[in-house]
Amino acid sequence: MAEPGINELLFRRARKYIPGGVNSPVRSFRAVGGAPVFIHRGEGPRIYGEDKREYIDYCCCWGSLILGHAHPRVIRDLARRLKSGTGFGTVTRIETELARAIHQAVPSIERVRLTSSGTEAVMSAIRLARAATSRDEIIKFDGAYHGHADYMLVRAGSGASTLGIPDSPGVPEGFARHTVVVPYNDLKSVRKIMKKRGEQISAIIVEPVAGNMGVVGPGPGFLSGLRKLCDHYRALLIFDEVITGFRVAYGGAQELFGVRPDLTCLGKIIGGGLPIGAYGGRRDLMELIAPLGSVYQAGTLAGNPLSVQAGLTTLAILQEEDPYERLALKTEEFCRSVEQSAARHGIGITVNRVGSIFSFFFTDREVTDQATARCQNSESFRRLFHALLTDGVYLSPSGFESNFISTVHRDQDLEKTLGTIEKTFKKWRKE
Repeated sequence: MAEPGINELLFRRARKYIPGGVNSPVRSFRAVGGAPVFIHRGEGPRIYGEDKREYIDYCCCWGSLILGHAHPRVIRDLARRLKSGTGFGTVTRIETELARAIHQAVPSIERVRLTSSGTEAVMSAIRLARAATSRDEIIKFDGAYHGHADYMLVRAGSGASTLGIPDSPGVPEGFARHTVVVPYNDLKSVRKIMKKRGEQISAIIVEPVAGNMGVVGPGPGFLSGLRKLCDHYRALLIFDEVITGFRVAYGGAQELFGVRPDLTCLGKIIGGGLPIGAYGGRRDLMELIAPLGSVYQAGTLAGNPLSVQAGLTTLAILQEEDPYERLALKTEEFCRSVEQSAARHGIGITVNRVGSIFSFFFTDREVTDQATARCQNSESFRRLFHALLTDGVYLSPSGFESNFISTVHRDQDLEKTLGTIEKTFKKWRKE
């Protein structure tokens, strides 16, 4: 029997002290099998493991690192900021600078409050929506992930559109009953729910591009239809742009699709790879938050100066370089090449893409919602994941997660990845 490698040994040690050996479940590699790769540093488009191997990284800290790892300017500004201290629990000038940058990029955000995570941002936005409308119920979409607050860990019931049922032990049924779950891209079902319960719905929360069932973009008229329904029934429209904010366009998915929400949740890129979240929107709504209003939300590390500095520098670079069209084109060409390779070898695959976000679905069906995403052949994804990993390419370790191309992924990085995919598909055809 072969001796365990460094990753297996580190994973054994981690499981002695950390539940499952990880601090976030998908890191465990349970969806793909094997021990997770322990990383000790990153640079540009690559990460470097404790196993002394390097990997082209398409996880990019789950999309946070649009500029790649350890961008020299981000590191320089962080080092300068670090000399002043790690945090103060007081107000700082740069918090306002980041808030101003977000407002200028996303006009629907007239006021913004920083948090420490995307989960906190969503929790706070939902609380604000309920307070502003004096209604309790919310609509979310099947397969969407909005953080791990109790009323967000809800799955659809047996019908096409139902009151939710808890998706995790420890979530009281009473919490889930206030969440209505509807299939993504199914505007007809949303209309049906609003016609029946519109006076009880405080908000519709949606990922304008679903990113946690794999990448699924909005169908024609879907987002604008939600906007019209919210206007008609005086509910609020909340865009969860934790993934898409500053990723698919500088102004996020709302700029790309031309739909203006009442509230927006942000995270990831606005922290430049450090922990952060934010929620913002119309001035009249945001002024209901304490200390101006009575809707309470607070956080010791909210607006942490290191996270704010990393975010400020990242946004400044994105504004200067405006890489979005170039990134989208590069990602489109990459995804098309994967599909062409699969077709040559008789392998059914759909590669979904919006901007520089993509995911592989091993199915011939068009993937437009959670139901079709479940057609994913998990075994085929697992085999491709490990083939790429062996060849020095790191995908997000689940077929239901998004992958990302950064501004520093070079043509040769993509060509190497495509070469491994072609080699893998050719091997499968011979089996």
